Amino acid sequence: MLFNSFEFLIFLPVVFVLYWFVLNKSLRIQNLLLLTASYVFYGWWDWRFLSLIVFSSFIDYFCGLAIEKSTRSGKKKILLIISLLVNLGFLGFFKYFNFFAGSLQQAFNTIGYEIDSFTLDIVLPVGISFYTFQTMSYTIDVYNAKLKPTRDIISFFAFVSFFPQLVAGPIERATNLLPQFYKKRKFNYAEASDGLRQILWGLFKKIVIADNCAIVVNMVFDNYTDMNASDLFLGAFFFAFQIYGDFSGYSDIAIGTARLFGFNLMQNFKYPYFSRDIAEFWRRWHISLSTWFRDYLYIPLGGSKGGNSSKIRNTFIIFIVSGFWHGANWTFIIWGFLNALYFLPLLLLKKNRMNTNTIAEGRLFINFKEIGQIGITFILTLIAWIFFRAASVTEAFNYTKSLFDISILSVPSVDMKPLLYILMLIPVEWLQRNRTHGLYLHNGEIPILRWFLYVFFFCIIFFFGAKSQSFIYFQF
Repeated sequence: MLFNSFEFLIFLPVVFVLYWFVLNKSLRIQNLLLLTASYVFYGWWDWRFLSLIVFSSFIDYFCGLAIEKSTRSGKKKILLIISLLVNLGFLGFFKYFNFFAGSLQQAFNTIGYEIDSFTLDIVLPVGISFYTFQTMSYTIDVYNAKLKPTRDIISFFAFVSFFPQLVAGPIERATNLLPQFYKKRKFNYAEASDGLRQILWGLFKKIVIADNCAIVVNMVFDNYTDMNASDLFLGAFFFAFQIYGDFSGYSDIAIGTARLFGFNLMQNFKYPYFSRDIAEFWRRWHISLSTWFRDYLYIPLGGSKGGNSSKIRNTFIIFIVSGFWHGANWTFIIWGFLNALYFLPLLLLKKNRMNTNTIAEGRLFINFKEIGQIGITFILTLIAWIFFRAASVTEAFNYTKSLFDISILSVPSVDMKPLLYILMLIPVEWLQRNRTHGLYLHNGEIPILRWFLYVFFFCIIFFFGAKSQSFIYFQF
């Protein structure tokens, strides 16, 4: 079920009314409703794949209890390994089997051994990378004694499958989200109102920004050999805002929806295109995944401790694994490799924590130095996004090479309308860069201003929204 679909427009109010006005006497019944609603939400795509979520939930629920009960460290480790193997096994089979099978066949063919293709017709379950990492955080934290295992099976299953963020995040830690299922929740009008505003802002970013950009992006990348450099630049530029509007828009809708039910999810994007260097960009982009890899992979590997060789190794591991997490294609691996190259000088020069504050804090305008820093960071990111979007490594290199042509100075021939929508987005996000989302308002805001903004963005979405398209990150 898509957030921007008619079905969800019916589904959300029905669940909301049942949750707050019919089943509000019992916390356990409310959690059971959320679990049922989450399975309906996911099963709307394909009921068959619900079995994967249910099976993973059972494994991690019982492994968590067994880890706490066990007195031997060796047995605890075995139980953790079982949990990880089940989750990563599902993820590896559905997402990466054909990639490894195809790569192995190509490797043998390269050295002169012809082998038959043994790829399978596998359907990738929507959101498997997200809920797999979410449930793994539970068993890892229980093993590390950071979290007590739950005996409330309904709360645990609801935590794993919580529908607002089930298929595209944020990837919530068990230490943050799971305890919220134990506490009695009371309806808070102010939080619910802010949740609706965040949903509205997310829909604007998805339907107006991302979906309009997608039309131009698809046309340019499908025909890049016939395009001049200025069109190619705009194609890459629009893709940068397509993926931002698409993914951060989903996160806004997810966070806002969760607030309607009394839950607080972590902020997943903090205006990343205002970043002054790549390190800052990765502290602001897909924060739930970046921090997951930091805590469960980068730090256990040694992080930034030790000599330069270990720092370089750990940096490339975390970025390449992050790229591979996004998809079974060499383009994603090179995307991760490029970001590691960008990040490495900052780490080695100990400047990776240089820009931790909000840009132009306390000021309305930025200075020339900050403009240059944002510009350089954005261009580096844009080049990496070409590899993320391209269908193959060859296409990505040819596309990038074609940008360095005198035709970059020519007048673009592609539709420029998405640029107008982007120019609506940037000022709002700049003014709101210290707040959690673009339509966040203080309680003291003038009511007529609030309603003007609601009507304005509703009209923009209704009249200028593009044809509904699936969220990009559903494929991951």
